[in-house]
Amino acid sequence: MSLNDLSFPHRHLLGIEGLSPQEIGLILDLSDSYVQTNRQREKKLATLRGRTLINLFFETSTRTRISFELAGKRLGADVINISVASSSIKKGETLIDTAMTLNAMQPDVLAIRHGDSGAVKLLSEKVDCAVVNAGDGSHEHPTQALLDALTIRRRKGRLQGLTVAICGDVRHSRVARSNIYLLNAVGARVRVVAPPTLLPSAIERLGVEVFHDMRRGLDGCDIVMMLRLQRERMQGTFVPSVREYFHFWGLDYAKLAYAKPDALIMHPGPMNRGVEIDSVLADDIDRSVIREQVEMGVAVRMACLDLLTRAPGEARNRPASAEAGRLRSGEGR
Repeated sequence: MSLNDLSFPHRHLLGIEGLSPQEIGLILDLSDSYVQTNRQREKKLATLRGRTLINLFFETSTRTRISFELAGKRLGADVINISVASSSIKKGETLIDTAMTLNAMQPDVLAIRHGDSGAVKLLSEKVDCAVVNAGDGSHEHPTQALLDALTIRRRKGRLQGLTVAICGDVRHSRVARSNIYLLNAVGARVRVVAPPTLLPSAIERLGVEVFHDMRRGLDGCDIVMMLRLQRERMQGTFVPSVREYFHFWGLDYAKLAYAKPDALIMHPGPMNRGVEIDSVLADDIDRSVIREQVEMGVAVRMACLDLLTRAPGEARNRPASAEAGRLRSGEGR
């Protein structure tokens, strides 16, 4: 059975938790097919022509919002970006009222980022369209975990059996949580490396190994995934100083030497250079796949929008290339 014959059984994508390995594999396989489309000169398809995507971001974002916008437009959808700062939400409109208002406009997909965990799920229960979680509080960021997995799989050829160290501010990171769910589901071995103050309580219950020393935590790792210090979510003092944090938990060549010689470096961005990662190391084209992660983000979000807008059981004839999609839509004739 080909990718085009498969449908995604979920109405929304609210998190990685609850997805089966087969469903994760379906998203990654379809994403992989869109990577080549995005590398061609003619990138626009007609897959979602006539559909509407609304990006509703209650938190500021660059990579995620722009990649959702690009994904929608490259699939042929009409894309609307709502600036919360200048919307009625700032005038006191409730989250539920916002959902009801948007629902009345008959969108096909909402991509939502919100600072409160669970807010995206609440919105999804009030609308008739598909909802993609673009990050909610410290809960989940599913498309980031999927793009990370795609980046790893394209470089390493597999996910199962790899040892992945997730390092830094795990406590406040929705990226860490989604990656832990995904990597465990596909059979990878997951470690978290951080000072005790930056780890959530009972983190071991998520099926990870816990380390407080970078050298021990990175020993023999295939992937080193660094996380940003999320100071905007911190209430109180979690690290003594930025300088001391980098000394003990920032990634540099000396600490990376404990990982495997071909270990890859990842970071979801934005980076605090010289805080969680050495600037030279972040730009090392032989070890760092940080820019590749950004590229994979567009392909993954294209796949998610595609799958969530298919009717149950619907099979689509995927254009083999962007040019085929252009001709299918009637352009250029």
